[in-house]
Amino acid sequence: MKIEQKIWTKTDGWKPGSPGAIAESAQLVLAFGATSIFRKKRLFNEVKKIYPEAYMFGCSTAGEICNTSVLDDSLCITAVRFEHTQFKGAKVRLKEVTNSLQAGGYLAQALPPAVPARASGKKDELVHVLVLSDGLQVNGSDLVRGLIQYLPEGVTVTGGLAGDGDRFGETFVLCDNIAEKDTIAALGLYGNRLRVGYGSLGGWDPFGPERIITRSEGNILYELDGHSALGLYKKYLGEHAKGLPATGLLFPLSLRIKTGETGVVRTILSVDEIEQTMTFAGDVPEGAYARFMKANFDRLIDGAIGAAKTSYKAIGENTPGLAILISCVGRKLVLKQRVEEEVEGVRDILGDHAALTGFYSYGEISPFTPGAKCELHNQTMTITAFLEK
Repeated sequence: MKIEQKIWTKTDGWKPGSPGAIAESAQLVLAFGATSIFRKKRLFNEVKKIYPEAYMFGCSTAGEICNTSVLDDSLCITAVRFEHTQFKGAKVRLKEVTNSLQAGGYLAQALPPAVPARASGKKDELVHVLVLSDGLQVNGSDLVRGLIQYLPEGVTVTGGLAGDGDRFGETFVLCDNIAEKDTIAALGLYGNRLRVGYGSLGGWDPFGPERIITRSEGNILYELDGHSALGLYKKYLGEHAKGLPATGLLFPLSLRIKTGETGVVRTILSVDEIEQTMTFAGDVPEGAYARFMKANFDRLIDGAIGAAKTSYKAIGENTPGLAILISCVGRKLVLKQRVEEEVEGVRDILGDHAALTGFYSYGEISPFTPGAKCELHNQTMTITAFLEK
């Protein structure tokens, strides 16, 4: 696996400015950038000229990650030339399906379970799927369920929901060199020489009593303990309630279904003042236990380091060639000027030779640990590490 990275900013243009060693041979370009950049085609046309043979895959963000830098209003690209791995892409527009569950199933079935190997008559089997989704209209929990239902057993899934800063206005997904709104895309990776490690951790502290969700529908929350959920939420937020839904990122909900299970975190995508409802990035099922959460700076950074350790162990404690970091926009808003500390913590674990890329998202998709159930998370740092052996 050979990798090179470039960053575009309005101030400096492309850095580095000259084409790299794999400009003509890169097969894949991962691109993460600001929404304003995704509205225009000019920069992507420039990327295509630099890497003419590459398949471009990426999304708009709430902040871009390149090595240990966290940027805004930039375009970060990571060009990859695989030595032994193949890939296939697929996408679905939301208008082509009835719901997120169906969208996940469509993508899973669009990816072949195996492809012909390059140098023999054998088959390279599907190993991992990286999914990037619209960040505003998709129920991430249903998307994951649809993917898992139709993917071959043992195929792992990670990814995230595209972002739009703290504006929550529009998000874009880039697939097959085309950037579109209201789209979900998947990248299937094939080959027995590819090792994939992943981990997802948060670092938020609970406060207040645990409450029961007494009325909800999918990812729409109506009532907690028989009372208006939005009204109760505003009471806890106090003066922060004026900034909803963005300020809701600072106070997510932790959900659990069964006693003793690890809770998943949910953040708000939108509020409806007339209906007094809150819409979340994933399911908030009736009967689940919910508890408000608040930030703990040190624990957020420790969570990122923990996710890195988990992904590192899963590939046999070898330095990965590439690691994709998907962290929640809520973490970025809380950490502020300390935000790069969580990325630096990941670098300390994965080593200097791993190329780090990624983005701040509206939701993260991953199992907590290898072998666990894949789920949508919010407010976590999710890391997917890749190594070719």
